[in-house]
Amino acid sequence: MNIQQPGLTLDIAGTPHRVKSNPGRRLSEVLRDELGLTSVKVGCDAGDCGACTVLIDGAQHCACLTPLAQAQGRRVETLERTDDDMLRSLQAAFLAHGAAQCGICTPGMLMAALQLLRTTPQPTRQEAEDALGGVLCRCTGYSKILDAVCDAHTPAPPAPVPEAGQSVGAPVPRLDGGPKVDGSERFGADRRPPGARLLRVLRAPHFHAAFAFGDIDAWRAARPGIDAVFTASDITGENRFSVIPPLADQPALASGTARFLGEAVALIVGDPDILEPLDLDTFPVTWTPLEHTLTQETGGRPEAPQLHVDRPENTLIRGRVTTGNPDTALAAAAHTVTGTVETAYVEHAYIEPEAGAAWMEGDTLVIEACTQAPMMDRDDTAKVLGLPPDKVRIIPAAAGGGFGSKLDLSIQPLLGLAVLKTSKPCYIAYSRMESMLSTTKRHPGTMTASIGADETGRITAMTFHGDFNTGAYSSWGPTVATRVPVHASGPYLTPHYRATSRAIHTNGPVSGAFRGFGVPQAAICQETLYDELAEACGLDRLAFRRLNALRDGDATPCGQVLQGVGIAECLAALQPHWDRALAEAVAHNATAPEVRRGVGVASCWYGCGNTALPNPSTIRIGITPAGRVSLHQGATDIGQGANTVITQIAADALGLPLDAFDLIGPDTALTPDCGKTSASRQTYITGKAAETAGRALRAAILRHTNLGDGARVALSPDTLTVAENGTRRDIALSTLATDVNGYVFAAQESYDPPTTALDADGQGTPYAVYGYGAQMAEVEVDMALGTTRVLHIAAAHDLGRVINPMLAEGQIEGGIAQGLGLALMEEFVPGRTENLHDYLIPTVGDMPPITSILIEKPDPEGPMGAKGLGEHVLIPTAPAILNAIRHASGAKITRLPALPHRLRRAIREAQ
Repeated sequence: MNIQQPGLTLDIAGTPHRVKSNPGRRLSEVLRDELGLTSVKVGCDAGDCGACTVLIDGAQHCACLTPLAQAQGRRVETLERTDDDMLRSLQAAFLAHGAAQCGICTPGMLMAALQLLRTTPQPTRQEAEDALGGVLCRCTGYSKILDAVCDAHTPAPPAPVPEAGQSVGAPVPRLDGGPKVDGSERFGADRRPPGARLLRVLRAPHFHAAFAFGDIDAWRAARPGIDAVFTASDITGENRFSVIPPLADQPALASGTARFLGEAVALIVGDPDILEPLDLDTFPVTWTPLEHTLTQETGGRPEAPQLHVDRPENTLIRGRVTTGNPDTALAAAAHTVTGTVETAYVEHAYIEPEAGAAWMEGDTLVIEACTQAPMMDRDDTAKVLGLPPDKVRIIPAAAGGGFGSKLDLSIQPLLGLAVLKTSKPCYIAYSRMESMLSTTKRHPGTMTASIGADETGRITAMTFHGDFNTGAYSSWGPTVATRVPVHASGPYLTPHYRATSRAIHTNGPVSGAFRGFGVPQAAICQETLYDELAEACGLDRLAFRRLNALRDGDATPCGQVLQGVGIAECLAALQPHWDRALAEAVAHNATAPEVRRGVGVASCWYGCGNTALPNPSTIRIGITPAGRVSLHQGATDIGQGANTVITQIAADALGLPLDAFDLIGPDTALTPDCGKTSASRQTYITGKAAETAGRALRAAILRHTNLGDGARVALSPDTLTVAENGTRRDIALSTLATDVNGYVFAAQESYDPPTTALDADGQGTPYAVYGYGAQMAEVEVDMALGTTRVLHIAAAHDLGRVINPMLAEGQIEGGIAQGLGLALMEEFVPGRTENLHDYLIPTVGDMPPITSILIEKPDPEGPMGAKGLGEHVLIPTAPAILNAIRHASGAKITRLPALPHRLRRAIREAQ
């Protein structure tokens, strides 16, 4: 609580600041709330993430663990208040290397690195790792951060702007990178309108419980500073939402029954100084615990408590793809393998917990918050609150990571309800525990498959079934259940095939979207079995995959005939790495029997965009009378680089350099709908819309000047120049009429991938474009301890056309980090896991060297041949590591992650 005191003085980078806060208050709160130094991020309030790292007397400290009194009389440095040549060089190196993705951890990384560089200007990579060990990053995989720190002693020259028509393929630094490295990027918790009231949420302390409120009015009246308390009865719209409207089932505030631990049941609004320290255990509510179920196995039983009356046996949805006669083909196969794999809940663990603010502008509700889907948020929030969609405006704050979880509504309807009812601006910021309790997770899955091959090693048939724990509400469960059967074969020709799935309700956390929509889980099942099948056929494991890889003209199990298939090229690119790694493992194992090396490989394919559903994007581009190009694009950039990549595509389509462009949005009031940032759809779908809009705008200019397609276009202040074959037209832009948006030339174009609905057997065209990839992992397994160390990963991915190689490498490295966590350490246990100390994600010291290999097999549908990438890169990592563990130790992991006690048990069983 911020109690008025005579005051303390803080030395902020040499400038004294008198502060009023209690001496025991967290330094992070004082820096942010009282001094406005919002480069100091708060990701955990427990010293686990390091996002709040500052320098105190030159040494790094977690500001969230440092009482204000301990900083008294000492020099405190934050990113925005440090004037230092080394820092400027470091910031330039971060931009040049692409070391900042979402940017939430970047200030902490920079401050930790600055301490090192002041004493060790040219550090080794190990010294850089040691210095950054206390700061977590969920996006980058750390490699480019280390590159930047080690190169910071040599100031990076400004990156040259590619010439007109040459942006695509250039390693352009992030166009939005400056604010990420100077501390000015505004995330959800960084916006607090003047006079804003704080929101806190009362949450269910049981997995399943009925509840009844007592005298709320008396409770509030006894606590001055509490403005209002809202429950489900205060919601005037439709108190249920879902990403798939016909399946809407999740209330913004539960009514009468809570179906999972942490579900929101009441909203309290008040003075921040009063409400923040308030003990909500005093709130008048009575809980009656009910029978609950937490696993997909128990949730699908007839006797399990039914969560929704219209979903017998808690089955939300079933998925199915079948072709040929798989049972007959399996019975006739020369070789068959069968296996079952179980995966756990996985937490997104983005460094930024959910946060945002809201206020009224006239009769329009404005919400600024972290999100991956602004238009979906607008429409669902409007429905819950009973407003027309055009009376809700969503302004996406910078998102400090998302990976799928920020596709779902969380704080938006709560902010809107409070602002509408109190007529006051409001803000909310989840704690780390609150974020982990209440937001979505990766679906746990139990998957069983059988695969057969003929005597030559060619795959003849496969059957697959997966049960996925979708938690208490639908969220993205239908997407997982329908996407998995399409992908469960992997990128291999499989003539006889049946894959089925169920999304099953439980009282566990809501399972939603997480980088891959269930495909990573299925890949673990199929790819570990393919290793066994290769061995049964007497084939090298990589050779087996190369033999069976899909090629142009092959049909998928859905009957879709493919073009632009790059999996064979990806596997071929791994061959020299494979040969070397196998030889090195044999040599090592001959001399070190207790720490054995192994090599594994796995492949992936992934359909870009929605499964068999429309998912268009629209882009608007306009030229102003001042000679600037405004690109209205509503795709949220959550670190993957959409702002840069889409601008590169638009620039080359229009024929102008990148520095002619100004980015507008995303903002539901200013930008057309570019859909959600998910399923690797933005580069492909929004990029295609940007390419089409750029070409349309160029065509309009050429028509106006009566010049041909080969003409060159140039812009200068007030003047548009078009030239071809000695003919030149100079157009004074100020003399031209403007449209309703203030543009003298403009184009707006949409693109919707050509997909078709799937029939009852899953036949059709679920995706217009697929991406492909293959990865090889080298590991060491301590046979006594059951520990695994990943030594190296080689990753070959088919991007169709590489729009930006630096950003593509960053996506590969970051996806591999999450795949490594999935394989070896990440497991969310409902009711037990509530912080980033108990829930482990890879640190800088856990990451191996990564060799990225960018393959270009253009797709006829993609923008300039490009395909998506972000989801794909996670998929092969875990099975490649698991296959390497089995190669090293003989142990097959069937329950993930491969924690030491599980691996020790598997080693004993294998022996």
